[in-house]
Amino acid sequence: MRLGVLDVGSNTVHLLVVDAHPGARPLPAHSHKAELRLAQILDDSGAIDPDGIGKLIDVVKECMQAAEDKGVEDLICFATSAVREASNADDVLTRVREDTGAGLQVLTGEEEARLTFLAARRWFGWSAGKLLVLDIGGGSLEIAYGIDEEPDAAVSLPLGAGRLTAAWLPGDPPDPDAIRALRRHARAEIARTVGEFARFGTPDHVVATSKTFRQLARIAGAARSTEGLYVQRELKRESLEAWVPRLAGMTAAQRAELPGVSEGRAGQLLAGALVAEGAMDLFGVDKLEICPWALREGVILRRLDHMGSV
Repeated sequence: MRLGVLDVGSNTVHLLVVDAHPGARPLPAHSHKAELRLAQILDDSGAIDPDGIGKLIDVVKECMQAAEDKGVEDLICFATSAVREASNADDVLTRVREDTGAGLQVLTGEEEARLTFLAARRWFGWSAGKLLVLDIGGGSLEIAYGIDEEPDAAVSLPLGAGRLTAAWLPGDPPDPDAIRALRRHARAEIARTVGEFARFGTPDHVVATSKTFRQLARIAGAARSTEGLYVQRELKRESLEAWVPRLAGMTAAQRAELPGVSEGRAGQLLAGALVAEGAMDLFGVDKLEICPWALREGVILRRLDHMGSV
């Protein structure tokens, strides 16, 4: 059957259409997305302003029409941290439902981490052993660890690249003092969680998902996306540590000229790099592998599992 997931994320609204059935690998059939960067346009009260709501409604309408055009039988609609933490979240959800027909399910941060972990486990399989999964989004950082399909520990921290850029790095390029302050803040937040994971032992395999990690791996020498999903892509902490000061000295326009870095994400790449570096350092990770599947695939896999059990 043809399934769709409509993901209202902190950076992007993304419709992913796949052909899938229980027990089979989901095959991508169509993708439609728009960058709204909701995590960066909250007003002083923490609300998504009327203009932002209007833009969100327009994009969701486009996605709903695309889903219909592509023959989607089952559409799963969800939102993550930007909507979850907006002070007017209920109003946003009501407006979107009334104007588009899309009933957005708001995922908790822990649910995000658990579903992303499921996607990584299915991608790498049981032979990967104990997995540590890191995911940097626009609004939050998810961390999950486990040996089964359900992680033993899963947390979500307010360390998304878009959120941190808006709150901590307004300059272009950012002020060195602001960068140091953000570095201290990110590492302090991550350090509070390390003990919760350390009690489970050393992971056998560390993986990362998200656009931020893919871009960092690409500028550090990983294969282009055009080389396909099944090419192994790694990010070494040594390489990342060398890139952080270089990124700090660049403007957003200069970062956008780096291989694999999109113009829309270039401004927040430094904040993402500081979080990635802090996480790898504090968890003692020298090298991680990039996983092509993430939250959207996890949502699809969970739905297929439920269909298969009926």
